[in-house]
Amino acid sequence: MHSQPQLSLADAQRICAAARAKAVAEGWTVVIAIVDDGGHLMLLERADGTQKASVVVAQEKAKTAILFKRPTKALEDAVASGRQVMLALPGATPIEGGLPLVTAEGHYVGAIGVSGVLSSQDGQVAAAGVAAL
Repeated sequence: MHSQPQLSLADAQRICAAARAKAVAEGWTVVIAIVDDGGHLMLLERADGTQKASVVVAQEKAKTAILFKRPTKALEDAVASGRQVMLALPGATPIEGGLPLVTAEGHYVGAIGVSGVLSSQDGQVAAAGVAAL
């Protein structure tokens, strides 16, 4: 039996710390959510002063990224180019800031979602987290 790699809590903490470092360096207050390969929350961090709605939005971005196995920006771009039907996909949050976490071998092990600033900035924070995987 071949076992699929799993995202550990230590991995999630390292990814979150890298994302937080980017947000702090830029002066951005955000919520960072890390989910496993099933979209289940592993770690959530809300910087002081971040609007509370971002707690839910960050989790939804992360879930979207892992369930659709693509950056949430790809879905946002599809909607922006006229594919309004994408808005009807169950579980889809088509707003930049969610990225899947993929191992070097190509295994999808989870995702990161960030919310709190402009979606393009959320995406930069998420990318910093991904780089730590």
